[in-house]
Amino acid sequence: MKRREPVSKIMSTNLVTVNLTNNLVEAEKLFNENSIRHIPVINNSKIIGILSLTDLLRVSFVDTYGSDEKEVDTAVYNMLSIEQVMVKKPISVSSVQTIKEVAEILSKNEFHALPVVDEGKLIGIVTTTDLLNYLLEQY
Repeated sequence: MKRREPVSKIMSTNLVTVNLTNNLVEAEKLFNENSIRHIPVINNSKIIGILSLTDLLRVSFVDTYGSDEKEVDTAVYNMLSIEQVMVKKPISVSSVQTIKEVAEILSKNEFHALPVVDEGKLIGIVTTTDLLNYLLEQY
């Protein structure tokens, strides 16, 4: 395992993003279609938040016994905005920070993804899954 490998080696650059004009129904569709768990929220290529599938599931967790779950989710999603559910001003890293530094940040916090930002522009995302896959490749 190389000690100074940059996070750019393992980050995802094929990003799925939303902005504040999108809604939670659209976000849920993006999560499902792309099999992802984190979506950066951007405004003019700058990250302003991050929406996680866990955040979305948390707001839609209601007693749906005897109800059409999809209808209940849609109703809840229509009452809230992405801005109300997203994590605002997420911690970010640069593409030249080391994989070790990123692992330390993730291990000390309760989130599982970090936006990668260079010169104020979102260029990628790195997740705990990316780190685990990297470690597995080393063995």
